[in-house]
Amino acid sequence: MYPREPIGRREMLQRAGGSLVFASTAATLNLADEPRKRPKVAAVITEFTFRSHAHVILENFLEPYYFNGRLTDPGVDVVSFYIDQFPGDRDMARAVAQQYGIKIYPTINGALCLGGSKLAVDGVLSIAEHGNYPVNEKGQRQYPRKRFFDEIVAVMKRSRRSVPLFNDKHLSYRTDWAHEMYDTTQQLKIPFMAGSSVPLAQRRPPLELSNGVEIEEAISVHGGPLEVYDFHSMELLQSMIEARKGGETGVAKVQFLEGADVWKAADAGLWSADLAEACMAAELGANRPPLRKFIEPGRKDVIPSHAILLTYRDGLRAVILRVGSNDFRWNFGCRLKGDRTPQATSLYVGPWRNRNLFKALSRSIQSHMIHGRAPYPVERTLLVTGMLDAAMQSRFQKGQPLETPQLLTSYAARDFRAMREMGASWKIITEEMPEPKGIDPGGPRN
Repeated sequence: MYPREPIGRREMLQRAGGSLVFASTAATLNLADEPRKRPKVAAVITEFTFRSHAHVILENFLEPYYFNGRLTDPGVDVVSFYIDQFPGDRDMARAVAQQYGIKIYPTINGALCLGGSKLAVDGVLSIAEHGNYPVNEKGQRQYPRKRFFDEIVAVMKRSRRSVPLFNDKHLSYRTDWAHEMYDTTQQLKIPFMAGSSVPLAQRRPPLELSNGVEIEEAISVHGGPLEVYDFHSMELLQSMIEARKGGETGVAKVQFLEGADVWKAADAGLWSADLAEACMAAELGANRPPLRKFIEPGRKDVIPSHAILLTYRDGLRAVILRVGSNDFRWNFGCRLKGDRTPQATSLYVGPWRNRNLFKALSRSIQSHMIHGRAPYPVERTLLVTGMLDAAMQSRFQKGQPLETPQLLTSYAARDFRAMREMGASWKIITEEMPEPKGIDPGGPRN
């Protein structure tokens, strides 16, 4: 994606007006090498338990971690926690806070102000995933992302200072709240980043789509649960297609299908099963189970599929397809104009299932905290938030296709290759290594 001539650091800084523009070659910059003060970061968390998002993100903030084969210093210091829920003996927050000398504050205001009256940190992590929260009639877990956001922003407004903010995963289960959050950051000039870890994973086989490519149809395949993994799959899709010819202009229609209706839609030509077959071949090779009656290796049951059909405003057709029950299945495929042969790749997340997937995301967040600019557009996550909400509404309405005038989000893509894991880390952290407990990003420390 986005080929360009290499440029030197001085020229990069001149082009960006003093802020860093990342070179296309990954694994060349240790964030700790930057000659500037280390930002102090507050973490606002729903629940801190083993393998929760708080755990797999923060272990790469509290210890050096491997990214593209290099042991990388986080370049920032986590100085405070706010924890919304403490789930009994599964809680890790208190032990980690004691181990690293981090104070847990009873309020978000306290964590951001370090007990004072004004904002006292240089960045904020909002990690509102996992925990005991209600599920609405559409099947959406009502995580308090908007509440966290409102309380964080209230501190910035009162202190008359904006600092980089990261919102883990989608912005909200409500599209109108997501737009309010985005608009607020634009008005207050808050450097805002959000989204998924999946687009940053290693692509096997390698697949790079040129900037301005013409895509006729695209697919993203996952093997996880409803909504929470549909989000990741949507962001993977969006990250691959957003640099197509004409740029991103939004989504015109969304439809949710499940069970037999998924395959009826394929037979009717609403989506192309051969693209899904190419994706599964990239992951599993030629000797894989048949797509329509897919049985996960090692199991005996067929897991019903579901699909989300997307029609973009520029005419592009895309589908999110759930196949099987492998929760680290992340595949992408597309058909380019003038080429009937599908292009496909499977994203490898590293050892220990999805845990190591968060190393590249952590690096991206740290870059955002240090430089005050997200490596990729937050508009990607704004659009995907609305796509997911519309899909869940279509499901609630028994698969009715929905026109989506609220999804007219337009934006320009950015080259984010410097933030992607290209695979060198998995020569150091291997599948044979046992998964560690606690705060331990893995690999040798010397």
